[in-house]
Amino acid sequence: METVRTFLEQQSLLSMFLVIALGYAIGSVNIRGFNLGIGAVLFVGLGVGMLAPKAAPPALLGSLGLVMFVYGIGIQYGKQFFSGLTSPFGLKVNALALASHLVALGVCYVAYAFFSVAPAHVAGLFAGALTSTPALQAAIGAAGNNDPALGYSVAYPFGLIAPILCIYFANVLLKPKLAAATGTGVELREIVVRNPQVIGRPLSELTAALPSGVHIFVVRQARQNCVPTPEIVLNKDDVLALAGESEDDLEKARLLIGESAVGRITKDRVNLDYFRLFVSKASVVGVSLADLQIPGVPEFSVMHVRRGDADLLPRPDLVLEFGDRVGVMAKREARDAMRAHFGDSIKGTAEFSYVSLGVGMALGVLLGVLPIPVPGLGTLSLGVAGGPLLVALILSRFGRTGGWVWTMPLSANLTLRNFGLTIFLAQIGMVSGPKFIATVQQLGPLFLAVGAAIILIPVLFNLFVGHFLLRLRFDDLLGANAGGVGGNPAILAFASKLVPTDRTDITYATTFPAATITKIILVQIMLAMMGKS
Repeated sequence: METVRTFLEQQSLLSMFLVIALGYAIGSVNIRGFNLGIGAVLFVGLGVGMLAPKAAPPALLGSLGLVMFVYGIGIQYGKQFFSGLTSPFGLKVNALALASHLVALGVCYVAYAFFSVAPAHVAGLFAGALTSTPALQAAIGAAGNNDPALGYSVAYPFGLIAPILCIYFANVLLKPKLAAATGTGVELREIVVRNPQVIGRPLSELTAALPSGVHIFVVRQARQNCVPTPEIVLNKDDVLALAGESEDDLEKARLLIGESAVGRITKDRVNLDYFRLFVSKASVVGVSLADLQIPGVPEFSVMHVRRGDADLLPRPDLVLEFGDRVGVMAKREARDAMRAHFGDSIKGTAEFSYVSLGVGMALGVLLGVLPIPVPGLGTLSLGVAGGPLLVALILSRFGRTGGWVWTMPLSANLTLRNFGLTIFLAQIGMVSGPKFIATVQQLGPLFLAVGAAIILIPVLFNLFVGHFLLRLRFDDLLGANAGGVGGNPAILAFASKLVPTDRTDITYATTFPAATITKIILVQIMLAMMGKS
């Protein structure tokens, strides 16, 4: 054993990667549908830290990993974050998340005031129970030591188990009836023009009367397919190809236009053909569909945009990102010009601007270290978690600034942030290992009880208030609970399996960024009020 300890301490980089490998292996073990996932890296790190205390890599490496993680989160969810700050639905679910966090804060105060749990440990229990790694970093920075990591490691399993169990029993008790999703985000239909109120009218008038979730991408007149333009006058028996976000929207469009048809447009590719093109050129990234122009191709129609695993309706304000696959209707001879314009390289699914990434992270770290004076509490800061997260949310909202593209492909984003989170958890676990056993032996049962209460009470509060007072749809309620309280993607994955719609994912994206920033701020306020000892 001494030989192993000496070897690990002499090879800290090798030790860290060993922690990562073992952590992922253990985290993938599934026990009745539950696994620790990436959180297992922290526990393996604790074990290696106890075995070889001097093997821990420097704190700078952990900070780098955390910045990579939170920056990727902000870049992915920026649009949903700002939508959540402005839309009535977003304000409602984010207010519910804030109330749930305040309930958790109240539980923490009870643990501190009545059970004499040290503030740094309480802050770690808060971060672990709510499975918030950025909040853990904020707690470590505010406390000035790694003691919060001990509470985090004890409470983290409860942060995974409690929300999943509560969601499961809520589903059993409430027995919600939800319509199944009909596809990946876009449905297609052909409709023959038969309504006298539409015949003889320009296409622009019909487009204005259609539901907002419907888009016309091909018009068939005189047995020829053509690109839809506003001045086209509709005749009886013309055929329109429509894309819609739901069958309900398409049915409303059918009632307005005429009768359903099958295959009249899709079987004819003489005048227009379908092309799916990868967005891999920086000159196209950040361009909205309303501003999209293809040199040498005067007429084309965007049918859909596939991003990740979802097809998106081609709304005029939809902004293209690296790795998008754009479905375009155009003349066959325009294929080479379109490929040259979009790039059409699968490498675009992994490419992004390292200049933009570096500048964005630098701005985030700068914002994070700036002190924020708070009357009565001293100064707070967003830290190397909150600063990059907030900057990334803002840059994601812009998408592009001149020639600088801030967004990145989803696949590259997932790789960046998961690797960053892995590095951070490994480093924190290895640093905290030497104190872990002594702390758990002394305060283990109390820590377990407090950690369970910090997550269980806010989750039940969120479900009760969201269902009985706010009357949220059940799928929205699960998304608000997963993103607004738990935050761990494993909770979202479990919730999404219970309901047949995609609204759980959307609500998660609406609440998660604001909830993360709230946890970062609250954990510092908690330590400022309780003291750091």
